[in-house]
Amino acid sequence: MEEPARQLSGNAGPRGSDVDVHSRGWLGWDVYFAVVWVGTVLFVLGGASLTPLAVRLTACGLFALLAPWYLWQGRPALRTDGADEPAALRYVIVASTLFTATTWLLPESRLATFALVPQCFMVLRYPYAMTAVSLLNVLPIVGWAAIWRPDGAELYFNAVSAVVTLVFSLVFGSWIIKVIEQSKERGALIAELDASREEVARLSAERGALAERERMSREIHDTLAQGFTSLLMLVQAVDSELEHDLPGARRHLALMEQTARQNLAEARALVAGRAPADLDGGASLPDALRRLAERHQARLLVTGEARPLPPGLEVVALRACQEALSNVRKHAGPGAEAEVLLSYTDEELTVAVRDDGLGFDTGAPHQGYGLRGLRARAAEVQGTAEIEGRPGEGTTATVRLPLPGVGAVPREPTPVAICRLDDVSEPGSRPSAPSTLPRTSRSPE
Repeated sequence: MEEPARQLSGNAGPRGSDVDVHSRGWLGWDVYFAVVWVGTVLFVLGGASLTPLAVRLTACGLFALLAPWYLWQGRPALRTDGADEPAALRYVIVASTLFTATTWLLPESRLATFALVPQCFMVLRYPYAMTAVSLLNVLPIVGWAAIWRPDGAELYFNAVSAVVTLVFSLVFGSWIIKVIEQSKERGALIAELDASREEVARLSAERGALAERERMSREIHDTLAQGFTSLLMLVQAVDSELEHDLPGARRHLALMEQTARQNLAEARALVAGRAPADLDGGASLPDALRRLAERHQARLLVTGEARPLPPGLEVVALRACQEALSNVRKHAGPGAEAEVLLSYTDEELTVAVRDDGLGFDTGAPHQGYGLRGLRARAAEVQGTAEIEGRPGEGTTATVRLPLPGVGAVPREPTPVAICRLDDVSEPGSRPSAPSTLPRTSRSPE
């Protein structure tokens, strides 16, 4: 049989000290051993034995030595579950010797067996404990019979009593050892579970912090960073116009003020956890995209039946459009025109931003954060983001977001609103391009 699970007690955990039943209430064990010891002494002194008084006093003197020996060696061994095996064996051997010598002189002192047997199982490994318990039950009878030569009836009754006590000790002790082993194994498992829970909680907190950091990065990239980029470009325009085009400089200053106010509103919404500034105050998604398109000199086409959607979907659609229009301004090249298509169907919401600028190879690796953020936003609501384009042929960014109640029969989109920016008072305004997106083949990146 395996060693008692006391060897598992090294697996300390947050609740390790609360699961080993035998490790709790040491005062109770002390009281129990003291009661057995005192009871044995009283039983010996008050018995009707014909043993000479000198022998009885000698036996009581030997038995009395068990008390200090227990306090000095036994109690520490019990508290450590016999971790120091040589010390545990030394304690059991000395205690057994004192006990056996006492029983040889006075058989009544075998009552102390009820104190020593549990101690053997508590401090020794199972094979040693079984051997010690067997000797504690057999040797007292053998030595007593050899010294005092009792009559047959008395020897018979004492032998039967010893056999019964031995069987009880072995069976009950084995059962207790198994209970202790199971208790400690469960204690180790509970400690591991608590440690695993703490690790899961730590990883969850780290994951949550990382997700929040990524979300804030996307929000700042799609709002404040783009606004500051616009401000820098307007500052450069104003600097070049101050000496020869004051009206143009004033128009750009007005745009700078408008952009700064927009950035301030976005920053406040971001800090307060509100909806984006363009969607704040109950504004609809088409209205928010119309204002965004105006700021970027783009055209907007809304098809399908516009209707209120869950705020999360509208935020993703708006941010996707912001990112796509920002990329048009930064990468499409001078003179590039852009248009935005917002399409409602029963199954999905589609936001597409098309430009006729420089384009790029969508299959080549890119280090930018914007396209990754665009795809991440769409994925948060089980949507998809596709980027199509070729060098010299413009770029199309398409975000498709599934709507609640998927399964209805889709309808052909019908135009409901067009916003053309032919009259934008921005220097270098471009003439309007056709308000429909060119047909392109769409394939996931």
